[in-house]
Amino acid sequence: MEYSQLEPKVIWKNFEALNSVPRPSKKEEKVIQFIKEFGENLGLPTTVDEVGNVIITKPATSGMENRTPIVMQSHLDMVCQKNNDVDFDFETQGIQMYVDGDWVRAKGTTLGADNGLGVATIMSILESNEIAHPELEALFTIDEETGMTGALALKPGQLKGEILLNLDTEEDDEIDIGCAGGVDVTASAKFDLEDSKGETFKIEIKGLQGGHSGMDIHKGLGNSNKLLGRFLFSGLENQIQLVSIDGGSLRNAIPREAKATFSVNNSENFSSKIEQLKSEILEEFASLEKDLVINIEKIDSSEKAISVDDSKKIVFAINAAHNGVFRMSPDVEGLVEASNNVARVELKEGEIKILNLTRSSVESTKWEVANQLKSAFESNSLKTEFGGSYPGWKPKPEAEIIKVMTELYENNFGEKPLVVACHAGLECGIIGANYPKMEMVSFGPTIKGAHSPDERANIPSVQKFWKYTQDILKNIPINNQ
Repeated sequence: MEYSQLEPKVIWKNFEALNSVPRPSKKEEKVIQFIKEFGENLGLPTTVDEVGNVIITKPATSGMENRTPIVMQSHLDMVCQKNNDVDFDFETQGIQMYVDGDWVRAKGTTLGADNGLGVATIMSILESNEIAHPELEALFTIDEETGMTGALALKPGQLKGEILLNLDTEEDDEIDIGCAGGVDVTASAKFDLEDSKGETFKIEIKGLQGGHSGMDIHKGLGNSNKLLGRFLFSGLENQIQLVSIDGGSLRNAIPREAKATFSVNNSENFSSKIEQLKSEILEEFASLEKDLVINIEKIDSSEKAISVDDSKKIVFAINAAHNGVFRMSPDVEGLVEASNNVARVELKEGEIKILNLTRSSVESTKWEVANQLKSAFESNSLKTEFGGSYPGWKPKPEAEIIKVMTELYENNFGEKPLVVACHAGLECGIIGANYPKMEMVSFGPTIKGAHSPDERANIPSVQKFWKYTQDILKNIPINNQ
């Protein structure tokens, strides 16, 4: 099937146009301009605030003037991940999409369906002269994926809508009414360099699935940084000296690849142990990570390394850092309450950085995990900093919009939707801090593999989502104020 022939054509048209514009987090200048021009070309009032959020307003359609005014919201930035063997520049190139059966994918990169399909849907509402809706503010935020700075910068009174429809979830049978908060935990240190005293090895781990560090954290997927830490730990008795580490990339992506260069004494003993560990890890992940590859080789190197004692501190820190689910919710069955992703480990010229993203739907547990990480890092002489903290979104299951959407879903599709909270970071909690009376809900089409090059959007689900969205807009409750 030709991409341009997919239904609903209006959404795929707008998604294709959006995906032609580079939009990495924190580098959204081009997409901000794209959306600004889109609104202005429609003749709709369009503003860009001081951080780059774009707000486009549209009056109610005829007969909908008495309905509650709404905000439709999605974020403009995308997670930029690619396969190691793919040559692609996210800052200059548009996403290369293709159809694969019932799915739309990208060629070796993330697709940007998170949250591009939400953006394209709002664009489609704005340009339509036929879809019924109440007074509408379209809010396009920036930098959701790496700090939520767009949502954090929204000021009280900037929005007038009383219901927020966030289009940023990834299962079409779910209505999300709550989410986790998060905090960035960064450990760092600078160590002196010296000549290495042993033989040099290089380990490379690749082929892991990766995925969303919130929505996929419970799946037990391999984390390349933690696997690398196991190999390095096995070399401690052979007086390991670290030269370099390069593992993972973004805080919100489970790391798929990692490599390290280091020297050891008694290389024969080390080689025997590490090959045994390699066999054990491959067997351990055989059913889950079928494409896992671990390469171990002895190399010639004259690069300087950090000392045995300092190398031990780094290896201990990597291994002590909690990764994965920390606690399941005692109140919501199947919901991860708290977790951590050891997302990025970089050692270069004696300087180490370990980047984590800690999530929790309970604020006190978020800080419990963060402080445990701090304890692990600072016990090994690494300075720890917290940043980018944002609140979770407390569910309000009694909200009228939730009841309306639940009933509409059941009427449209013959089954009850799943009304859930999720372990991802949505902007609703942040927005709600400045708009405490606003009713909020999040929903979206089915997207798999978000935050990884395996990201894909389900075509029939987008059709279902588009029908449902239009029905919701038509049935927004009457404004009783």
